[in-house]
Order: sequence, then structure tokens, then C-alpha cells
Amino acid sequence: MVNTDLSNPFEISETLMGYADEVPMLGCENAWIAAGALMSAIKNEGTTNVTNDEIDEVLIRTKNQAIGGYCGLTGVCGIAPAIGACFSVILGAACPKDRETAVTMKVVGRIVNVIAGETGPCCCKNFVRKSLFEAVRLVKQYLNVNLPLPDDAIVCSHAVRHPHGCRTEKCSYFQEGTHQPREGEIQPPAESGTECKT
Repeated sequence: MVNTDLSNPFEISETLMGYADEVPMLGCENAWIAAGALMSAIKNEGTTNVTNDEIDEVLIRTKNQAIGGYCGLTGVCGIAPAIGACFSVILGAACPKDRETAVTMKVVGRIVNVIAGETGPCCCKNFVRKSLFEAVRLVKQYLNVNLPLPDDAIVCSHAVRHPHGCRTEKCSYFQEGTHQPREGEIQPPAESGTECKT
């Protein structure tokens, strides 16, 4: 990710999520993508100085807190601390500090809230996208960095890969005709809010 010159986090994340052989449909790799895409975009936008070492630090922190299945087990999807780590590193947040730590916690709270609106079943691809939309707003609000939004509507190409069944029309990235259910595939529940386990 540090080798890209893109400043659009959605272009970066969609490219990385497109490596289906290396990136599972569900899993903490998606949290690393969210963090890496956001940090690389901020670095390339240029308003805030971000080093490759700082990107590495964010990925290390994300790896330490992004744990598979914890979205359902504790209510903390790994993408939330991933985005939090981005702000923590950039702001220099730490336990003894005031505003820097408060902002980081507020960011994580906003990301958790966004993700919570997209469950039933959980979908890491959706969570990456929704979190990045919110992160772009938060980066503007707290860092005064303007990151671009997608040029076109995002259409998910991963629906058929979902082991618990794609949410189809409940997902804002689903497009009719892009999902071909596999035999025996679990269909989405009638109502959202079910426990997510990867």
C-alpha cells in the first residue's frame, strides 16, 4: 500500500479487496485494508505528513486488535480499531493525553455505530466501505484533510463468496444480477441484527 500514489481510499481498498485469492471474504485482512487504504490516501493527499513507518505502525496495532469473529462476540469489528489506529498514530494519542485520545475514541465510536447499521449477516466488504465513507468525513473534521469519494457508485462483486449469505437488497453495494446463489447457500435472514461469526 505504501507504493501507491492514489489519494482515494476507495480506489485503494477496492483494488486490494479484489485480490480474492489472497483476501478472504470475511476476516481481519479486511481491517488491514481499511487502515492501509486510509493511511496511504492521507499520505498521498499531502496535507498531513504520514510516513511509511507510521503506516506500518497502524497495521501492527490493527493486527493486535482485529480478531476474527469479535464483531459478534464483543461488538467490536476489527475495522473500528483499525480506523482508530490511523487517528491515534497521526494525532499522537496516548493515555496521558487529552484531546488526541478523546478524538481517537470518538472516531472509533462513530465507526462502530456505522458498522452496527450494516449487520445481518456481517460483511467485511460492506464494513470497509461504510467505514471509509465515515472516515473521510472524520478526516476532514479532525485533520482538515480532504479525501475524494468514489467517482462512481460502488457495486460489490463479492456477494457470491459470502459464507453466510449476502444481504442482497439490504446492502447499498448490491446490484441485481451480480449475485448468483450457490446450491445450499444460507439466505439472508428476514431481519437484521443476527450474531456474526466468521
